[in-house]
Amino acid sequence: MSEHYHFYGWENATVPAITDEYPGIRNPRDLYDALSGIWCADTCAPRLRAGWTPGNKTLGQCSITAFLAQDIFGGEVYGIPRPGGNCHCYNVIGDLVFDLTSEQFRDEALDYTDNPLQSREVHFSREEKRLRYEKLKADLQEFCSGFSTHEAISIPADINPADST
Repeated sequence: MSEHYHFYGWENATVPAITDEYPGIRNPRDLYDALSGIWCADTCAPRLRAGWTPGNKTLGQCSITAFLAQDIFGGEVYGIPRPGGNCHCYNVIGDLVFDLTSEQFRDEALDYTDNPLQSREVHFSREEKRLRYEKLKADLQEFCSGFSTHEAISIPADINPADST
């Protein structure tokens, strides 16, 4: 596990998984490690896809990632209002707040207080978003299929999942 994460809330992102559907994913940091090799242009929001790069792998991944994290860890998904009427989604479990895709904003400070609760039904009423979520979920399941239930995700030493440059 890397000790050099850059996503918001990484320091306390130790909440345990509530399902064994994803072997090797024991906490949000494990999920970040796994998704670092899965996020791609195909899972990026179409309106942002032209700007997606492996160096900015979290761009356009927020809602599908937050709802997948909710599947694994429980809690709620909230959204930070953004210009243009969109929102940036993140996770809240009890007092723990984490945002696996916050790196896309680089040095911009986001406000994680008093934001509206997000509904998966509303988000996934858009077919393209539901399909991107299903792809991310299927790719994660395939990635995890090689792990036992209690085995941790192990990222090769030459890959730094926190490297977003």
